[in-house]
Amino acid sequence: MPRFAGFLFPVLLAIASGGEGASQADPASRPRLNERMAGDIGPVHDPAIIKQGDTYYLFSTSQESEGKGLIHVRTSRDLVSWTRVEPVFATMPEWARAAVPRTAGIWAPDISKTGDEYRLYYSISTFGRNRSAIGLVTTPSLANPVWTDKGAVMRSDSGDDFNAIDPNVFNDGEGRQWMAFGSFWTGIKMVRLDPATGLRSAEDGTIHSLARRRNPGAVEAPFVIRRGDYYYLFVSFDFCCRGAKSSYYTVVGRSRSPTGPYLDRDGKDMMDGGGFLVLHAKLDESGRFAGPGHPAVLDEKGRTYIVYHAYDVQQKGRPTLRIQPLGWTGDGWPVGL
Repeated sequence: MPRFAGFLFPVLLAIASGGEGASQADPASRPRLNERMAGDIGPVHDPAIIKQGDTYYLFSTSQESEGKGLIHVRTSRDLVSWTRVEPVFATMPEWARAAVPRTAGIWAPDISKTGDEYRLYYSISTFGRNRSAIGLVTTPSLANPVWTDKGAVMRSDSGDDFNAIDPNVFNDGEGRQWMAFGSFWTGIKMVRLDPATGLRSAEDGTIHSLARRRNPGAVEAPFVIRRGDYYYLFVSFDFCCRGAKSSYYTVVGRSRSPTGPYLDRDGKDMMDGGGFLVLHAKLDESGRFAGPGHPAVLDEKGRTYIVYHAYDVQQKGRPTLRIQPLGWTGDGWPVGL
């Protein structure tokens, strides 16, 4: 368990029960959202979510061996019942296969909207190597998508100290657009994008460092939101993709600047392994779901949700979609309810 767990558990209990410091709580009259989820909710790895009209669209990691195309897509109108629809790609893009010859899937998509365009960023890689790339595919609508692949946005290779996977795009308070990314190596990085194209900024090529763990080096899956005066950086620690034995969990830090430094509640820098606990298997009262991680955050009608995957130990470690509200402590820290 992380070093801060002993402090955090009483905070979580107070918020979950509607105690002081809670700004949101599930109605006591019905089961929690995760208990009501149904339909095609697995296998789901690395979910990304957005809403168009009255429909939520969820994108997730996919492998060629699974069939049914690449970057799987699910839809729902209530966050409860989910249906698989047509994937983004029928086959691997040619540029991606050339960039990473042994790639066998498309990982960790990230969805956002800029102007009239939906932009879906995605990762190409192989396990344990940083010969990787982040691509971009766009469409004017998700309801009737016409996907246009823009190719590579960011690449890495064995000579780099970072891994170009797990993208997340966000806008800051000054009209700039950023892409956080990274997995293992020297941790989480960030670059400027050009909002007009969704590609790397030509005027600012700086690669910023946001979070790192020296021992173990397991940190990945960044997601950044802006709330009030702060930017919040969510990341996943430890190891995914091991079924019921997965040790993944999710932490957060915050900063007044998009480029950091991001500190946890105790003031520890995320570049030195800091992080305030948000999701952990030991916080699941049922004991059923291991390794909760790779989160996305959804703001919906004044309520904030954290969307992630976890491994169902009652289904042989099947990676499963999970969604739950985020509560906020009185001093502005997010915790899963």
